[in-house]
Amino acid sequence: MPEEFSDEELQARYKLYYGDKNKAEMSKGQIPFYQNKWSNLSEYIREIKQAFSKYYNRTHDRKGYFWSERFKSLIVDNGETLINCLAYIDLNPVRAGIVKKPEEYRWSSLGYHVQTRNKEEFLSLGFGLAEFGVKQDQDRFKYYRKYVYEKAGLIIDQEPKEYDLSAVDRFKYRTRYFSDSGIIGSKEFVNRIYQEFKSYFGSRREKEPRTIRGLDGVYSLKRLSETV
Repeated sequence: MPEEFSDEELQARYKLYYGDKNKAEMSKGQIPFYQNKWSNLSEYIREIKQAFSKYYNRTHDRKGYFWSERFKSLIVDNGETLINCLAYIDLNPVRAGIVKKPEEYRWSSLGYHVQTRNKEEFLSLGFGLAEFGVKQDQDRFKYYRKYVYEKAGLIIDQEPKEYDLSAVDRFKYRTRYFSDSGIIGSKEFVNRIYQEFKSYFGSRREKEPRTIRGLDGVYSLKRLSETV
């Protein structure tokens, strides 16, 4: 459910957001609009992306789209599924050839933890590891970093082998399961969430969780609607 803000909190955020550009206070008629706007993640990300695109195009004398794709979200199970998704994201700069090690990229969770020692505790050290019994923050970080390295195949067996899609392949190359799936998680989680919300989707046929080859125990519903 969207977070509800008090009128006073909305006024404070309005002044903080617009600063000296708008001295006037928010009118009562604007409250419902900003209540919805600032409790909606999709709307918030859309505004950030549009504002930055306009700024970048203006300062670099260019036109057109800046981001390759629209913002999107998916429903993710805790535990093994969540840590797989986190690792996939942290390996984006490695996959793109920007860095050789994930922590060398400043604008990632691993990079921020390593390069700034998680300055001001900006990022959570949970990493979805509660299910793994990892209690201490530093132990969690070491475990997660080792997990990402293993998923990236940074130390791999050079012996030739018959090709088969493995967990290493999933994390070395771009895979749409982590960005375009409607629901991702254990088979039970995917089934339960789908049954709970299927009336909201435009699918004409019953959906079945499908395994993600190379990731044991992780299932996905690739499309929730026949119209998207």
